[in-house]
Amino acid sequence: MYDYRNNIKVILNKTEADDKSLANSLNAIKAIIAMADGGSADKPKAKTAPKKQANTQSMAQRNADLKQFKQLLMGLTSLIETPGDEKTKKTSLEALHKLTFVPGVGKRYGNVLRKLDQAIQKSKTTKEAVNKKIFEDAMKPKEQPKRDYRKGKRYTVIRALSGCNLINDDGQIVYRIKESQIHSLNLKSGDIVEALEDRDNPNYEAEILRVVGYRKLRTRDYDPIEEFRYAVVQGRTGQLAITRNIKGEKLRIRGKAITIPADSSYYQGENIHLEDGSIVDLAWYTGDVRIKKNPADAVQIRWIYQVDPPKQSDLSYKKKDKNKDKNKDKAAEELTKLDMNLHYQRVGIAIGDNQNEGILEGIVNRYNGIPIPINAFEGKRKVMERQIKDLDIVILMTAYAAHDATWNIQEFASKYGVKFAVSSSKGYRSFERALYRAENKLPAYEGTQTIEYKEAKDD
Repeated sequence: MYDYRNNIKVILNKTEADDKSLANSLNAIKAIIAMADGGSADKPKAKTAPKKQANTQSMAQRNADLKQFKQLLMGLTSLIETPGDEKTKKTSLEALHKLTFVPGVGKRYGNVLRKLDQAIQKSKTTKEAVNKKIFEDAMKPKEQPKRDYRKGKRYTVIRALSGCNLINDDGQIVYRIKESQIHSLNLKSGDIVEALEDRDNPNYEAEILRVVGYRKLRTRDYDPIEEFRYAVVQGRTGQLAITRNIKGEKLRIRGKAITIPADSSYYQGENIHLEDGSIVDLAWYTGDVRIKKNPADAVQIRWIYQVDPPKQSDLSYKKKDKNKDKNKDKAAEELTKLDMNLHYQRVGIAIGDNQNEGILEGIVNRYNGIPIPINAFEGKRKVMERQIKDLDIVILMTAYAAHDATWNIQEFASKYGVKFAVSSSKGYRSFERALYRAENKLPAYEGTQTIEYKEAKDD
């Protein structure tokens, strides 16, 4: 600290008795004292600005808050796309409530956050969201199986009418594999596979791990096989037969159209058996001598696809008069009729070519519509677009449609404002209900929701 006492003594010794000298000495003493106190003697101390509160929030806490904010935005986005989704609502509300604990957020935006909370809770599922979710779930691709890193010995496949044999390099049969194990692999004679002996599973001699190659076999080393895939079983129990596949192509052997009777007692397992509407694969040896005289004895059912058969409850019959002729027209009249009149609208029936076409066309005619079949299993995109844009209604039979065609039909129906509905079953009643939903602009998919189908009143 500055010592000013000697300076004051000097000033006092030089001070005279007159007023001017006293005044000068006083001013000099004040100046010295001010210098010593840093200017506090004659000037008031400047007010110091309040110190800003240090941001004590850690970096980890800030990242956590930003994460909650991001989660809230993602939840709100999903809620806009699928209104009323309970899982999305729960996630959004959790993020919103955690944000209210962030310092300053609750005080500044409390009213806005409260309104947002109420809006999220009031969000309800719309019919469009339900239809979209059902369709996306139906079209979702199957999960790819995890890669198996086990190693097995290599064998060559010799295909049989049902299943296959695995032979070693010496041409000896080592294992016999059932059709149920190899059908999804689409194996053919000459494929090279890796397999392991499966002692734990009594149903299989070996487990095929993967296909690793192919080698061309000599014709004398195996019996060539022909296939007829996705054939349709038609008829009543005890009178089942196969003439076409789901594309409408006739079953031909050596150029001749063949009708193959199907035994309804044939059983594949897992309660899968033959009935009207079943889809099967056929196979026969091309060199079988029975093909010339009686092809039915040579052809064998290789595989029955597990599809939903038409339920008996789909056909609500009234009491029949035994004296009436049991033709198709009267059988159609015996069905419970829905309260619907199509007024000669053009109705596209998206099925395989000629697949149950006549029966479905009869249902459309029954309600005064104009049926127009569409090949939904195999068709070019541009051709399908030209067909759909001129329609009033289009009904998709998913059991007879390919995945690509399913997407195209829905896209073009939406593009041209065509009324659209889906029949997920092969039952005729299911098709009739889909027609009713399309005409009345109800949900395209029936799903698990309750839909009222009004029946026509008897005149």
